[in-house]
Amino acid sequence: MRPLNILWILTTQWRAQACGYAGDVNARTPSLDAFASESINFSQAVTPHPFGPFARAALLTGQRSPRNGVVDYFDPLPKDAVTIAHRLGSAGFDTAFFGKWHLAQRDRSAPLVGEVHAKMVVPPEARGGFSFWEGFESGFQLVNPWLHGTNLPEPRRFDGYQSDVIFERAGEWIEKQNRQPAPSPRAWFCVASVEPPHPPYDVLGAVEASGIRLRSNVPADTDVSARARRELAGYYDQIAATDRAIGRLLARVDFSNTAVVFTSVHGDMHGSHGLFRKGWPHEESVRVPLLVRIPGQAPVQSHAAISLADVYAASLALAGNDVSRAEVSPGIVVDSDAEIASGRIHAGVSEFLKRREWAQISMPSVVKLPWQCDRPWRGVRSASRKLILNADRTPWLFFDLQKDPEEKVNLAAVPEIRDELSTIRDFVE
Repeated sequence: MRPLNILWILTTQWRAQACGYAGDVNARTPSLDAFASESINFSQAVTPHPFGPFARAALLTGQRSPRNGVVDYFDPLPKDAVTIAHRLGSAGFDTAFFGKWHLAQRDRSAPLVGEVHAKMVVPPEARGGFSFWEGFESGFQLVNPWLHGTNLPEPRRFDGYQSDVIFERAGEWIEKQNRQPAPSPRAWFCVASVEPPHPPYDVLGAVEASGIRLRSNVPADTDVSARARRELAGYYDQIAATDRAIGRLLARVDFSNTAVVFTSVHGDMHGSHGLFRKGWPHEESVRVPLLVRIPGQAPVQSHAAISLADVYAASLALAGNDVSRAEVSPGIVVDSDAEIASGRIHAGVSEFLKRREWAQISMPSVVKLPWQCDRPWRGVRSASRKLILNADRTPWLFFDLQKDPEEKVNLAAVPEIRDELSTIRDFVE
């Protein structure tokens, strides 16, 4: 039987909490809400590294930093890295990448925001093994992005909001693939990657900030809360616009033979704990949305401790297995070996749901940009606990996520939980 097509939809600073289906009253996400109602919702998913290049390298290689070769913010993906595009291409898939790459060798002296990085040409040998590649390195040109690649030898500006442009071009490629002649069209793997929602948050115009509801861990009535409201107004405006673009892309997908993954490479603090941006080990930075829709698989919610580094192996498993028509009841919670072994879950999904107690999270180095985390760290997270260690493995943060989901009480120095902390520390790699 022909393997499943696979589509990854990647965003950049879309934290797990910022979705309508997750209960965020600020979020206008009807397309994703509908998609979530038909998908496996990995409600406890985390990024392995809450910063773009590290997380993107982990997604493409299935290896966390430093093993994937990206240890510093400016490190490119090593040219000898074996990506999922290499693996699927060798298996006969057509492979394509559209949009933000952020894994090439960049000019460290050039401004991060602007056309220098947006227009720099990523050479073919640095495009991760994709047979078709059309995108940009970075630059944060959220409106009128520059693209180059397989059929665009020189950068060309495309008018419109970045999410609209990238998802439209990915959708055109998908429709072309689906028009391949019978009886044996080649299966395909496509990545559609965008920067939104991302600073500058006001690129779509001024929006009303007074109605934004802040998380309770944002210091109230301060400069921090005022800034958070301003930025979140634009953030949620970008989310709404990107959700509409996602809806148009999904409308072009044949769900009878295609598995679709939606996620984000990391979140954004937006004033929680008085902090902004990413790199931090808090929930707003490390937790990401992860929805997976598979033909024949009924909606499932999973509380499994998984990270985006698992998407690589799970996608390979999906590509290599026939579609299982056995379904589970809508709303069933899958988080144990018994549920996986029952045979009611698609064989490929079992890679996501392999029972593990902890998901590994870390920042391998300090990114010397404003508002980012001030230290390297590593730790583990489950649905109920999170432990973060400093570089010398001394405890920095320890939270009981069941009792304290917004991480208001750091238990790292509490004598009564010293034994539990010591036991959990052994799981930190």
